[in-house]
Amino acid sequence: MIILLTNELPPQINTRILLVDDEIIVLDLLKSAMVELGHDFETALDGEEAKARLKQSEFTLVLTDLTMPRCDGMELLKHIKEEYPLIEVIVITGHAELHGYTDVIRAGASDFITKPFGIDELEAKINRVIREQTLIRKLEHLSMCDMLTELYNRRYFELKLQEEIPRAHRQGYPVFLALIDVDRFKTYNDQYGHQTGDRLLHEIGKIFMHYTREKVDWCFRFGGDEFAIIIPYATVDQASQIADRIQERYRQEPRYAPTSLSIGLAKFLRHPGFSWAEDIADLVARADKALYAGKAQGGNLAIADSSMSYPE
Repeated sequence: MIILLTNELPPQINTRILLVDDEIIVLDLLKSAMVELGHDFETALDGEEAKARLKQSEFTLVLTDLTMPRCDGMELLKHIKEEYPLIEVIVITGHAELHGYTDVIRAGASDFITKPFGIDELEAKINRVIREQTLIRKLEHLSMCDMLTELYNRRYFELKLQEEIPRAHRQGYPVFLALIDVDRFKTYNDQYGHQTGDRLLHEIGKIFMHYTREKVDWCFRFGGDEFAIIIPYATVDQASQIADRIQERYRQEPRYAPTSLSIGLAKFLRHPGFSWAEDIADLVARADKALYAGKAQGGNLAIADSSMSYPE
């Protein structure tokens, strides 16, 4: 029951390529190459159309000509590097005398191809970019993952809050934060040993992943026996139900005694005159206060701060 307090390796990259060229013959050749190589793709006839496509769909790579009407390749490259920094760009041109390899690489392109080109060269350059993206994804995953529990770590928690909170406010959906602490974990460690304590933390991670919404909620281990869950796109009842389900499942396992879970819940609130950093710190502080209000009552409670009673 919620009490109201009134005061793994990352997935493989799915390559999706945007082909940009104002010459229909070249665009058709690129499309045929993508079909042969097995890549998903869309097309655009110039930089302005490409910008529209980038807003509508997600891409991992852009292949673009340099000389085009309305918005040329260099302008499109600059736009992509500013607005979509994770998208790689390979520049294709028949006018290498206007912009050379060094020019486009300095501007942020991953590679450069001169027309005419063969499918083998195109395949080799695309495969290199995909390999590099996959390696970067794996390294980023390792840097933000807690290896014991397979949850995200505290560093990524802080980054995710800075990303998710402004987005939620812009798009008008609520975000809740649950802070979780294992009651009497030191006693459990002293009684059964640190290896058993580590297994308990690993099982807590599995419970969180099972009782939260896949690809919606975000689960983290702060370190020690402290955890957090960011719950977007939810009502007060849904956020409370997630906390209830986690606690109920934990109580059902006698092997976890004498431990229990304390949970503090809070809803993000935007305050006039506050910076994003101040409002995020306020959210964490309110969830933390609710958590320790529960621990002060002996633990094994989910406490919601007063923000949970605000109209949605």
